[in-house]
Amino acid sequence: MGTAEIIIKIVLVVIVFAISLVIAMYSTYAERKIAAFLQDRVGPNRAGPWGILQPLADGGKMFLKEEIIPTNANTFLFIAGPSLAIMTACIGSAVIPWGQKLTIGSYTFDLQIADINVGILYIFGVVSLGVYGIMIGGWASNNKYSLLGAIRAASQNISYEIAMGLSIIALLMTTGTLSLGHIAAQQHGFWNGHYFSWNVFSQPLGFLIFLVCAFAETNRSPFDLPECETELVGGYHTEYSSMKLGFYLFAEYINMFVSSAVMATLYFGGYNFPFMDLIHSQNLVTILGTVFLFGKVFLFIFFFMWVRWTIPRFRYDQLMDLGWKVLIPLAIANIIITGVVMQFIK
Repeated sequence: MGTAEIIIKIVLVVIVFAISLVIAMYSTYAERKIAAFLQDRVGPNRAGPWGILQPLADGGKMFLKEEIIPTNANTFLFIAGPSLAIMTACIGSAVIPWGQKLTIGSYTFDLQIADINVGILYIFGVVSLGVYGIMIGGWASNNKYSLLGAIRAASQNISYEIAMGLSIIALLMTTGTLSLGHIAAQQHGFWNGHYFSWNVFSQPLGFLIFLVCAFAETNRSPFDLPECETELVGGYHTEYSSMKLGFYLFAEYINMFVSSAVMATLYFGGYNFPFMDLIHSQNLVTILGTVFLFGKVFLFIFFFMWVRWTIPRFRYDQLMDLGWKVLIPLAIANIIITGVVMQFIK
């Protein structure tokens, strides 16, 4: 890799990181506005026109709040918990293809930071590390409610990672690759000869299982038991304040953004869109593809928020029953059905 390519990759990393933070920041604003709409309220409307500066005000408040570390807490781990949570949330976007190649002058830019051949395994590895940030923070707080929230988070994430991994196996059987870049490229356009090219049409059950597991992995309602305020005060981040609390909250929204991008890439064509072959300019196709990808991501984020303000949370036994007794058997059945169908199609 030459110097120019390294510089391009560094610039792309900075851009993706900045976009992730901005989307996470304004997801809090969107959440409040969507909640207000569903509950027939106004929502934020004081900080700037239509309240659009509210996330900046919230960020300033987080920075200026007093830093409090409980006397009996493990100081190092207390700080490491939110740091690990935000780090693992941010690095998940490294393998997502944000578009096709973009040519400017004599340079060609690949809108994917790292096209590794085990991209899906990388995503699962990052997701698995994320629970350590929650577990460490809850344990280091030396608070029984925080510890209970951390234990709930660990049990929940382990349970639903199994179902999520099994749901992906059927998709890997049909695509034959672990690379997110190759999976996106295989879904070129929207209609391929005599069938729809997007994977959601060939793997609807797998997508449904992955979607439910994504809610559980991001601790979003109705799977927000780790921070269930009616039972645990505030869950694993009860003792946190200032930007340490902000890191945990930001990590949730970044995870929601990355999960939406992964679902859009795996099942909804990623940067592909209908009638893209009718456009002869490659750069225009790339730009429109990136716009379409972000449009799909925003639709998923809206769905995450819509569900939160519509459906009440489960009891914890219902949560675990759904993961072990429903989703895992369904994912295994989907693998068998996919194998049988592929055998007959051959």
